Amino acid sequence: MATIHDAMAEAINDQINAEMYSAYLYLAMAADFEAKNLKGFASWMHVQFLEEWAHAMKMFNYVCERGGRVALATIEAPQAEWASAQAVFDAVYAHEQKVTGLIDALVEKAVELKDRATENFLQWFVAEQVEEEATADGICQQLKLMAGAPGGIFMMDKELGSRVFTPPAEGA
Repeated sequence: MATIHDAMAEAINDQINAEMYSAYLYLAMAADFEAKNLKGFASWMHVQFLEEWAHAMKMFNYVCERGGRVALATIEAPQAEWASAQAVFDAVYAHEQKVTGLIDALVEKAVELKDRATENFLQWFVAEQVEEEATADGICQQLKLMAGAPGGIFMMDKELGSRVFTPPAEGA
């Protein structure tokens, strides 16, 4: 079995930490929504937490499968409170854009190192980020349309509460 290049393993380890931070951030957002009694928004964030944790574990397992060493680092504490649902989802959208940049940098590193296996592995995350950004932006736009109509928040709370976690397929 070909082992992963040390520089690639180190870069993926950094991304594992970033994915775990993302999970932690979304859990903090869930807690904020819980405190505001917006259970559907909180539930949506709980699912987002699980998704990000699954992304971290997918990368964790990949490094191990390629003979690399996973080195976990401290996870930075996220912000704990936001002024509104709009502020939360604006932050989600900005965060997902940042993660897209991190994933793009990983792909560039894989290309630079001629690590085709990792380049192929990362394509799943490239596609996932398109979906993540589109979803966050869509919710941001809906919240903007509801500005000044508090009843809309309660309708959206119910809608977002119906989201369920679907783990990524093993081979995907």
